Amino acid sequence: MEQTKTNWRNDPRLKGMNPQKLDLLVSFSQQIANMPKNKLLSAFMEFQMETQKRGFQFSDQETAILAAILTEHLSEGDRKKLDTLRLLSQKLSRQT
Repeated sequence: MEQTKTNWRNDPRLKGMNPQKLDLLVSFSQQIANMPKNKLLSAFMEFQMETQKRGFQFSDQETAILAAILTEHLSEGDRKKLDTLRLLSQKLSRQT
């Protein structure tokens, strides 16, 4: 699992992503790496606000790639929780 935490950034599916977006994702992943689960939702919402402030939008394809990479080794239950967070994030981004 530790190898997965560091190698996701080298996934070839991310080669076409804006380097600034990728840097923001790396920073965010480091921020939440050891965060308690009960703080993750607020961290994701803060991340969403930060991306909007910087004028970044992740396309549906980018989001799908990131979700696939980051959830490869999660349990089914954790993947469902993340999917719920993604749906919430999408709804919030459409409201702004």
